[in-house]
Amino acid sequence: MGGGRSGGGGQGEERRTFSKIALTSLSAAVAETATFPIDIIKTRLQLHGESPHLRPPAATSAAGNALRVASEIWRKGGVLGFYSGLSPAVLRHLFYTPIRIVGYEHLRSAAGADGSLLGKALAGGASGVLAQVVASPADLIKVRMQADSRLLSQGLQPRYAGIFDAFTKIIQTEGFLGLWRGVFPNAQRAFLVNMGELTCYDHAKHFIIRKQICEDNVFAHTLASIASGLSATALSCPADVVKTRMMNQTSGKKTQTLYRNSYDCLVKTVKFEGIMALWKGFFPTWARLGPWQFVFWVSYEKFRQACGLSSF
Repeated sequence: MGGGRSGGGGQGEERRTFSKIALTSLSAAVAETATFPIDIIKTRLQLHGESPHLRPPAATSAAGNALRVASEIWRKGGVLGFYSGLSPAVLRHLFYTPIRIVGYEHLRSAAGADGSLLGKALAGGASGVLAQVVASPADLIKVRMQADSRLLSQGLQPRYAGIFDAFTKIIQTEGFLGLWRGVFPNAQRAFLVNMGELTCYDHAKHFIIRKQICEDNVFAHTLASIASGLSATALSCPADVVKTRMMNQTSGKKTQTLYRNSYDCLVKTVKFEGIMALWKGFFPTWARLGPWQFVFWVSYEKFRQACGLSSF
């Protein structure tokens, strides 16, 4: 009898975990699709100016404007231009989001950190690093394909025809480990993003409920998602800029790379463009993270409720 109950409990926990994985993937896909145009603008802004000695200062200043970048994308590619690289972005979230969200809950419970801000921060950072290492190849392809849309706007031939073409060419020219180019700044960014996002959302939501500002409803989820989006953006933007530039550059016998490593990228970015260049794309990033957080958390909390799962 006891063994049967134990087995049933184990199966029940497995079903709940599987449900959470499925729901996080679905919610992330919806959020990613809804906010992807802002992400491609952010990526273009972060890439711009990385070779200042090849461009006049006036060009750097003009293209560093989000509205100008958006109008350029629209002029060259129309609506579809804002979704270049969407498929690898959604693919990435099928791995990244379930690992970090479900992993955070397990780490939080295992560490007994339900009420500890520091414990939540460490749980968020650790789950984010693990998720990003697994999802890094899809993230690399997404960044490369987003950058390719800029080549198209300049009348140049894009490097890749699609996800599988990018996957094959990267392995051929850079080796299998080339799929993990930029994984270290990527992991650093993931630590900061998830430390800010998950910790802030979790803590803010329960603070709002505990102080009886409102109940555990859409309003509480919205307030918590706004706070977590701002926190995650402020913490992660410098690492995001370095990550984007490292992942965009290719390597090979015929290709000269701009940066030797993440530290070299950081130093050159500050040297040629100033310290504030590390926050390039801050407002587009925040503008995207805010809606992304809102769409994801509201839908995820609703999905959990519909499936009979407890609130996050």
